[in-house]
Amino acid sequence: MTSETITAADSGTLTLGDLTVHRVGLGAMRLTGDAAFHLGTPSDRARSLAVLHRAMELGVNHIDTAAFYFSSLRSANELLNTALAPYPDDLVIATKVGPFREQDGSWGTAARPDQLRGHVEENLRQLGRDHLDLVYLRRMRQDSIAEHFGALAELRQAGLIRHLGVSAVEPRHLTEALAVAPVVAVQNRYGLDTPDPVADELIELCGERGIAFVPYYAVSGETGERGAHERRAAVADTVVAEIARAHGATPTQVRIAWTLHQGPHVLAIPGTGDPAHLAENIAAGALRLTDDELGRLDAFHE
Repeated sequence: MTSETITAADSGTLTLGDLTVHRVGLGAMRLTGDAAFHLGTPSDRARSLAVLHRAMELGVNHIDTAAFYFSSLRSANELLNTALAPYPDDLVIATKVGPFREQDGSWGTAARPDQLRGHVEENLRQLGRDHLDLVYLRRMRQDSIAEHFGALAELRQAGLIRHLGVSAVEPRHLTEALAVAPVVAVQNRYGLDTPDPVADELIELCGERGIAFVPYYAVSGETGERGAHERRAAVADTVVAEIARAHGATPTQVRIAWTLHQGPHVLAIPGTGDPAHLAENIAAGALRLTDDELGRLDAFHE
């Protein structure tokens, strides 16, 4: 398949509260380096800015970021501000709060509820905005998220946040959050060859309640975190590559397409620091897998 004339609009749309986004967006973490956080090599600044400019040309209107997305030289939020401000009216920027990193890159203590306003204000400052479109509460092993989510709900009432989401949660946490305030999106780890009954239950629950499901590590495949399932993952890679060849696509495009096929309420936010890879990722939104291909791929998720 060619990526030359395919834009994010070809992936379809989904509504987050009152905000409409294309189903393929962009994750901002890899704008800061070739590996997460302080691992790997920091990105080339001009190249990262070029990715963001190209994303706008390709119709991307949903970018996922966080104040704790930074490497030793680059900050995702600062790159977004530099490249895109003043922001397009239809651009939805989602961020997340809860985790905290020191300037040297080390992880600090997870935020208390009374510290979340500071996290929100830091994102506002870095992005140069007066409100945040979507803020996820990233759960940091709390048994209950009611108090933390309640603090964000107060900031929503104050006008600092437009919509709320939750991340790294179990179904019971989503139920808990919904009792406090509306939830428009859930962001959890979810991928083809990383089976997770909790994530499967969440994706079904989100579909029933009209909530977007936004997976991360969805295309981790060949280079991401694989855990103890190397043999299973290797077989999955082989099948993914075979299906990719049949479509004239890349394995990453097949993984993105499989993710989107999990339901009309599922979004994809693949990250990249390469403008060419960005175009390939966006083009995956137009890739349609057959029922037979989906069945073969689904077998690795069971």
